[in-house]
Amino acid sequence: METLSQADIFVKNTAKTLDNLYYPKFHVAAESGWINDPNGLIYINGTYHFFFQHYPYSAEWGPMHWGHVISKDLVHWEHLPIALYPDQDYDRDGCYSGSAVDNNGVLTLIYTGNVYLGAEGDDTHIRQVQCMATSTDGINFVKHGPVLYPPEGIMHFRDPKVWRARDSWWMVVGARPENNLGEVRLYQSSNLTDWTFVRILDQAQTSAEGFMWECPDFFNVNNKDILITSPQGIPAQGYDYRNLYQSGYRCGVWEQDSSFTVQEEFKEIDHGHDFYAPQSFTAADGRRIMVGWMNMWNTAMPTQKHGWAGAFTLPREVNYNEHGRLLCTPIVELEQLRTSHDIFKPFTVTNIHMGLAQQYQEYKISFDLANSTAEEYGIMIGDGAKLFIDAQSQRLVLKRESKNPVLNTERSIPLIACSKINLHIFVDASSIEVFVNDGEYSLTSNFYPTNGDSKFTFYANSGQARVSAAEFWKLSNIYSNC
Repeated sequence: METLSQADIFVKNTAKTLDNLYYPKFHVAAESGWINDPNGLIYINGTYHFFFQHYPYSAEWGPMHWGHVISKDLVHWEHLPIALYPDQDYDRDGCYSGSAVDNNGVLTLIYTGNVYLGAEGDDTHIRQVQCMATSTDGINFVKHGPVLYPPEGIMHFRDPKVWRARDSWWMVVGARPENNLGEVRLYQSSNLTDWTFVRILDQAQTSAEGFMWECPDFFNVNNKDILITSPQGIPAQGYDYRNLYQSGYRCGVWEQDSSFTVQEEFKEIDHGHDFYAPQSFTAADGRRIMVGWMNMWNTAMPTQKHGWAGAFTLPREVNYNEHGRLLCTPIVELEQLRTSHDIFKPFTVTNIHMGLAQQYQEYKISFDLANSTAEEYGIMIGDGAKLFIDAQSQRLVLKRESKNPVLNTERSIPLIACSKINLHIFVDASSIEVFVNDGEYSLTSNFYPTNGDSKFTFYANSGQARVSAAEFWKLSNIYSNC
């Protein structure tokens, strides 16, 4: 039988052989192998812990383990030994997603144990239960078995998010009932081990709202209660819901009787190609911080042939504004990574390509839309991605360019009644994160430039583009051993 030490040794040995062409410099990723959902994000006993869904033995998805990294500042990270691996009857086919809480100084993980009742990988015959594990040193974990079983008639029952409020522990769990209308179920406990069903907190009303609501999260920010879900099965609608699965939020009020009154209907959190299963937590100073999986199911992943797949987005501070939007902005701590810095005076790009002399990783750029006449203008990043304003459709477009038609696609957001646009852009070895107008929108995508060339070029077609401000930084590596 596999042991934790065997898994860790395999990861360390495989990491030495990785092709690092596309491996991230300032995004959390596994040292080798597969990674998906962020799990157990928490600040406890003076340390930030991030866990993640991890298959150490391949860059393909497999029986899920929990990878583990820690940080003192949310910027520089250290890989720790794998925290959980599937070795019990109740989780033998995977330690699926979950969350972490501080129980009087004890780091406590609540996760989904997955068991295939039929053939391996057959999701039509499964058993999913919510399980507990604890650690007194933040490194080694003891499993305590299931603490919550699924209700009658429900197999898909996973991704517990646990928090403390109103003198109780609370848990939301995603579920797929027999009617295939996804739902979030709410539970309550006094001790983290004995749970009582309270109510269905929210649920799909039609099949167009998804058959399964994965990875629920529920929190209060700026005096608004936010329910986050990652629904499966929402069909594309115009420019929206173009990924296989989506992640979004509803805003409302969590009433004293524990019902949730929705005030703002579902909106996507991120509008790029690669953002899923976000989880939030409370930082040391009380800010609400969110991290997502920077990939998407059933898409091409060129890094797999290099020995790894998947990474986290940058941590984002979450707020809610008076216009009914969840604002996501890169955390201020990331400024610690900045090294060399350049700033440009306003300039005009006229029917030409204008490349930068150096390669940077962080960019702040403001386009003056009112005084730009080009039909299309923006930036190119090597031969892998373009971010541009389409003046005729009035949209900001992120286009991923590739010979692979699965990857050669674009995502976009509206620019209605905008006279200017402020862009905060992070470009890593194979990813781009774009924050628009102080977090009103974000677009996150992976891209794969030839030979890793991420040269940054301004361009304008059929007219001129006015750049009113431009500032660039090089960023250092986030790993403490680099």
